Amino acid sequence: MATGTQVDVVMPQMGVSVSEGTITKWLKQPGEAVAQDEPLLEISTDKVDTEVPSPGAGVVQEILVQEGETVDVGTRLAVIAPEGSAPVAAEEPGATPEPPTEPAPHYAPPVPQPEPEAPAVAPAAEPAPVAVQPSGNGKFVSPVVARIASEHGVDPGQVPGTGAGGRVTKKDILAFIESGAQTAPAAPAPSEAPAEAPAPVAPPSPAPQAAPQPPAPAPQAEAVAGETLEPMSAMRRGIAEHMRRSLDTAAHVTSAIEVDMSKVVAIREKLKASYQKDYGVNPTYLAFVGRAAVDTLHDYPWINGELRADQIVTRNYVNLGIAVELAEGKGLIVPVVKNAEGLNLLGLARSIADIAARARDKKLLPDDVQGGTFTITNPGGYGTFHGTPVISQPQAGILGTYALVKRPWVVQDALGNDVLAIRPIMNITLTYDHRLVDGALAGRFLHDVREKLQTWGEDRY
Repeated sequence: MATGTQVDVVMPQMGVSVSEGTITKWLKQPGEAVAQDEPLLEISTDKVDTEVPSPGAGVVQEILVQEGETVDVGTRLAVIAPEGSAPVAAEEPGATPEPPTEPAPHYAPPVPQPEPEAPAVAPAAEPAPVAVQPSGNGKFVSPVVARIASEHGVDPGQVPGTGAGGRVTKKDILAFIESGAQTAPAAPAPSEAPAEAPAPVAPPSPAPQAAPQPPAPAPQAEAVAGETLEPMSAMRRGIAEHMRRSLDTAAHVTSAIEVDMSKVVAIREKLKASYQKDYGVNPTYLAFVGRAAVDTLHDYPWINGELRADQIVTRNYVNLGIAVELAEGKGLIVPVVKNAEGLNLLGLARSIADIAARARDKKLLPDDVQGGTFTITNPGGYGTFHGTPVISQPQAGILGTYALVKRPWVVQDALGNDVLAIRPIMNITLTYDHRLVDGALAGRFLHDVREKLQTWGEDRY
């Protein structure tokens, strides 16, 4: 936003459930010129890493939040001044101006107040605050913090907050949990004695329960000879939390099937030149498998569904998540192709290429990684022939595609005799939530996906 002659850069709202972000890299430094909409910095949230464009043109006058710091949405990050303008003093983030002091009235001097008499008996200590549910104490917590607190049985009211106004951030709640601190039970409220009569002499009462103390900081890792340490990024912490939560939530089972991809290989070779020349798209094997899986999900709505409380959710659409590797194996993100059931092979290939490129170029927005109903992961590009992927919650299944390998394969010749042939074989796995999907249903789904791939005809694209 603009203020007079300067432009303030603030932490953007990157989705309705995102309340904070981490500065991962400043692309411009103080004194450097920046054009409007030119990438200015990179930020990381628990959902996505992305570049933030400059909201105005000028010179970076001051950077208020340094790399590695996590701040709330709306926090001022930097100041951009027009070129050639005088420096503008930037106020500290979060600072509030002090109200003006009113002069004492000139018509009456202040009357000295008597010192309060010390009580004969020290009053009992105030009881510890009663434990409250998230946001029940009037202190706002984000949906992410509320969910993590609920899953771990932690009362956010007992967690010291480092956010604006003492708000508990995701970093605070995770540090509290990792420290092993427990929420302390509230002390019972003492009964009040009548004000009129002095209290009789009574035996000493037990010491009041102490208020909960801030958790001790989590022990810091120490490197030994030959080791190096690096902090976890916001994305890595989000991945770790999501994977652990998925394993704690779903009953994971993996089934696998082998697919003869001969017809797919032949059709891909036929289409490859024209797709690349006319559309700039490479028809990968992933696009073929994705197209077959989306078609098959129409007949298996539970595998495209989810458990929501005690209800089974099914859908008449498929939002297909595609797992994409980032930063040399140091990040993983799952952008979503919305309404994939309405795309043909070319449309799906183009969509997969688009979201993968935007993911690697840090051009995704949080909406691009939300709303998935079924996911495909493709570690086969590195030669992997089998795996057991972890389900992306709250989905019910994830399909794994693996390396295409030429192997001896038993086929029938023209006379119906079994003979050996060399065929391109791909393993495909389905990891599913056994709370909703039974093994027989998963097996039929994989069988139907295989049949579509092994009988692929030109009319399918």
